[in-house]
Amino acid sequence: MNAGMRRWQDWVAVVIGAVVALSPLWVDTNSAAMWSMIVLGVLVAVAGLANMMAPDMDMVVWAMGVLGVLLFIAPWVTGYADFGGAAWTSWIGGALTVLAALVAMPEGSRMHIGHHHGGGIASHG
Repeated sequence: MNAGMRRWQDWVAVVIGAVVALSPLWVDTNSAAMWSMIVLGVLVAVAGLANMMAPDMDMVVWAMGVLGVLLFIAPWVTGYADFGGAAWTSWIGGALTVLAALVAMPEGSRMHIGHHHGGGIASHG
């Protein structure tokens, strides 16, 4: 198993994305909510999978964080803040995605430094 497959943050993003994308099956939505949740949920899950496959690409972690922010603001931007279940799913899913991305960033940077500089900052001391 490669290093990326062991990062829990990426697995969390995949699960969050899947739950958000599938949630229109069990929460009340309108068309904007349904499509926002499906598209953003799938993109969050794909970002998690991409992070697993390429854990040294910091840009993918940043993208995951941006997707989390978009998911969080989607209820207001696309007009489904009044749909409680859909809105809360987006708010919680978005916040957890941003949190997972933030936690993954330092780890990704350490892996990147260690990979390209022979063991990271500690080896220079």
